[in-house]
Amino acid sequence: MSLARLVERLLQLIPVLLGVSVIVFVMITLTPGDPVDIMIGDEIVTEEQEEAMRRDLGLDRPVHERFLVFLGNAVQGDFGESFYHGRPVADVIAERLPATIELTLVAMIIALVTAIPLGVLAAIKRNSILDRIATVGSLLGVSLPGFWFGILLIMLFAVQLDLLPVSGRIGYAFEIEPITHFMLIDTLLRGRPDAFLDALSHIILPAITLGLPMTAILMRVTRASMLEVLRQDYVTFAEAKGLARHRILFRHALKNALIPTVSVAAIETGSLLGGNMIVETVFGWPGLGRLVVESIFVRNYPLVQAAVLLYAVTYVMLNFFADILYTVLNPRVKL
Repeated sequence: MSLARLVERLLQLIPVLLGVSVIVFVMITLTPGDPVDIMIGDEIVTEEQEEAMRRDLGLDRPVHERFLVFLGNAVQGDFGESFYHGRPVADVIAERLPATIELTLVAMIIALVTAIPLGVLAAIKRNSILDRIATVGSLLGVSLPGFWFGILLIMLFAVQLDLLPVSGRIGYAFEIEPITHFMLIDTLLRGRPDAFLDALSHIILPAITLGLPMTAILMRVTRASMLEVLRQDYVTFAEAKGLARHRILFRHALKNALIPTVSVAAIETGSLLGGNMIVETVFGWPGLGRLVVESIFVRNYPLVQAAVLLYAVTYVMLNFFADILYTVLNPRVKL
């Protein structure tokens, strides 16, 4: 792909991000509730004090002016101050983002490790009991709401079996000085295998809940792609040559069958970020998704706008890289 075409595709992303910014700002503005009233609560304040608070937060300006100020500052990487925390929004998001990234990566690993073998086996043993079970399981995985499935896991593994914790990143008994701010990595770097196992037990249930839809989608994509590849002439030719079955499957068929799977996996990684709000809230995971939900309740406009814009940028860029990756894996496809 030429550099000019690459730049052209990047420029096409600008209107998309601008549209997302407008939609998010309008929806937040139209949401019932006043952040000043929520911050005041039951306290008794004068009308002058209330107006001063509104002026300090910039809520006394017209809507269009507030949007232009937000957009201009956002381009420079300044998302203002959080109403609730009284600190720069970027700092608050930076504190919560590592937990969300860690949960997303673990969910993605679980999905890939589970979906690809199941998809390959379902294609090899087409119309078998294993294939039917995998197909029905994938349909359930796409259909089950994340919050409901998460509650089921909590009831089974935490309440009934008492095997896994239900909230947090690590037990209160462990104090780990952050290095990378990824708990699983920091516990290993600090030489604390006991803390690593505890952190691992905390992330298992939310990661499974978050990764379930991605597992179902990737399994179906892998199965369909594998079935298509197995019908190709070069596979038939390899079988006619007498090559071993496992060599045909893993050295010829699987290599080509994984091309759409890899592309879909890149796109679905962006979807994991969208789904983590519900999962993080259900499991009390201290990540960005839970922070966004909390900020919506207190009408923390700057933080919600910045977080949603970050989600949009991440999702758009992942789609962009997925397109590039597909052209690299399959040169016949052009952007």
